[in-house]
Amino acid sequence: MFPLERRVTVVCGHYGTGKTNLSINLALDCARHGEDVTLVDLDVVNPYFRSADYADVLTENGVRVVGPNFANTNLDTPSLPAAVSNVIAEGSRVIVDVGGDDAGATALGVYSRALAGAEPDVIYVINRYRSQTTHADEAVQILREIETTSRLRATCVANNSHLKGDTTEATVLGSMAFAEEVSVKTGLPLRFTTAPRGLDFTQLNKIPDIYPVDVLVRAPWE
Repeated sequence: MFPLERRVTVVCGHYGTGKTNLSINLALDCARHGEDVTLVDLDVVNPYFRSADYADVLTENGVRVVGPNFANTNLDTPSLPAAVSNVIAEGSRVIVDVGGDDAGATALGVYSRALAGAEPDVIYVINRYRSQTTHADEAVQILREIETTSRLRATCVANNSHLKGDTTEATVLGSMAFAEEVSVKTGLPLRFTTAPRGLDFTQLNKIPDIYPVDVLVRAPWE
């Protein structure tokens, strides 16, 4: 399944939910579908997990990357506020990778007016196994904080529950009740559930809207 429904997609969520890996997968899938796609890296929070750090694999596959304060020649680095606004206005596919916590939501809020005009799909990413979001009520509270700070409203939930390299079929299956509860309590549809390629999809394919992803983002010590 291809989970994107609108031209502009914002990927947000709590720190450590796997937003960057998901954003990169979405961008690469768009490029494979022949789309002109730009990945905007607004992750000013975490130095280890930024979309811009994967510019080589992205640009090699036809994805343009716009990010803040990078010297890498593979990146477009004009004034970031102008660059982001221009990309949104261009009319091509845009995926915005937002950093976690208040700093990420604040950075997103800078572009809320430009984004709101594009009527973006705002995907709230959850991870059942991430501290501070192990219960649905915690995930809902974090979403409300992100919405308040960013001045944007989420349009759907993405279940990206994982345990990094220890993720198994049971990890994904065991997250479904949590994801469905978050969906109910937020009033947002559960758009899709991710699972790393390489797992046995015999049972996973029974999950509605399962979305296979490549694990591309790893910490330097992994």
